[in-house]
Amino acid sequence: MVTQTTSLQTFADLIDRIAERRSASPDESYTARLLKEGLSKCAKKFGEEAVELALAAVLRDQVHIRAEAADTLYHYLVLLQACNLPVSEVLAELDDRMNQSGLDEKASRKRP
Repeated sequence: MVTQTTSLQTFADLIDRIAERRSASPDESYTARLLKEGLSKCAKKFGEEAVELALAAVLRDQVHIRAEAADTLYHYLVLLQACNLPVSEVLAELDDRMNQSGLDEKASRKRP
């Protein structure tokens, strides 16, 4: 059985591994290859995986939802790495938002 603590450690380990792979050879690491191909490629891959997750969810295919969620999470973390944005900053943003309702937070965002 996977506990929440184990899951959070896996998440932390994945973040660290992605950061380490930034300096790996693109010939030996898919992560390094994505990062070398640049921000646009990382964003495209994240978008593709997010769409695949959404489609699996619509089909209510639990096996594929799980697999696509993992792919989406991985590519999300790679995208953050490509943006040089630490996950800790995203978590800090979420932490700030915990002090208000989602409806209030959404209403407070500035519209372009």
